[in-house]
Amino acid sequence: MVRAAYPERMHRLPFLTVPIVQAPMAGATSPELVAAVANAGGLGSLPGGYDAPEMIRERIARVRALTDRPFAVNLFVDTSPGASAEQLARANERLRPYREELGIAQPAQPRVSSVTWEGQLEAMFAARPAVFSFTFGIPDAAVFARCWELGIFTLGTAETVDQAVALERAGADAVCMQGFEAGGHHGTIRSAVDDALTGTLALVPQAVDAVRVPVLAAGGIGDGRGVAAVLALGAAAAQVGSAFLLADESAVPAPARAVLASDAARRTVLTNAFSGRYARGVRNRFIDEMDGDDAIAPYPFQHALTGDLRAAAAAAGRTEFLSMWAGQAVALSRALPAAEIVRRLVSGAHESLAAARATLADSR
Repeated sequence: MVRAAYPERMHRLPFLTVPIVQAPMAGATSPELVAAVANAGGLGSLPGGYDAPEMIRERIARVRALTDRPFAVNLFVDTSPGASAEQLARANERLRPYREELGIAQPAQPRVSSVTWEGQLEAMFAARPAVFSFTFGIPDAAVFARCWELGIFTLGTAETVDQAVALERAGADAVCMQGFEAGGHHGTIRSAVDDALTGTLALVPQAVDAVRVPVLAAGGIGDGRGVAAVLALGAAAAQVGSAFLLADESAVPAPARAVLASDAARRTVLTNAFSGRYARGVRNRFIDEMDGDDAIAPYPFQHALTGDLRAAAAAAGRTEFLSMWAGQAVALSRALPAAEIVRRLVSGAHESLAAARATLADSR
């Protein structure tokens, strides 16, 4: 079921008091962070793309114990191309030297997740969050119809104008335009990296002109100046991720947090080394040695294969083997309570817009 066209563009989203959406960052987002952003008037987003249905239900319950405000649940659309046994064996063997260095056993058979998109969807539907956000593709019509019946607002992720138009036609209530600068996995409907090369400043106004549904902006928005910029471009809200990585409520482990707070965080790259799908993170040894390697399995298989490496590295504080996802504006992040981060994003946007108005007034 496709929603009726909006009679006029919505510049305000019904679940927001302030135009801030916390990006769903797997491994970095706790239920406490989601609730804190929601309580501050923004939209907290709970990532569930890697989680089993029971974990999704448990984490939603934890959020609801902390807030009665709306929040989003984010899932990855199942677009896996599959992988042959030969591909998986080769990718698994390529990781042997790193496992030996970390002192962990080489699995005889590659580990593959048994989590299904259908099971995750049912957990989300049962919980009926205010917003269902999704990346990596476009759900089928039945998913949009179910969301419509349950009163769940749908938010799709795009990295090109064509993708935004396709999401609108499919029935998405809003689209989040993710620029090249964004941290973490890029939400492109295709997995090709060349879909992720347009910056937020160029991408957002083109999308605003092309679709009638609200447009959110993501990528490179690290403080109030960035929020002001995307609002001026016509975005209904700013989706911010890296600014919350150092929040008190963040789930980022201490070793990675230290790197993200250092000058090393200024060096981010797009890589498929950890998951088989391109994502932006802080450059480290594993990325340098593995990025673009022919043995890398497609997503989500590479993510499953590197899971033991990442877990062992986290336990040992070996950040050279961690996927430290972060955007190009991560150097602007500060270690503060999430509510204060939201407050500063909003107040900074007001200050920036006022300064811009003054500059324009002076130019008359």
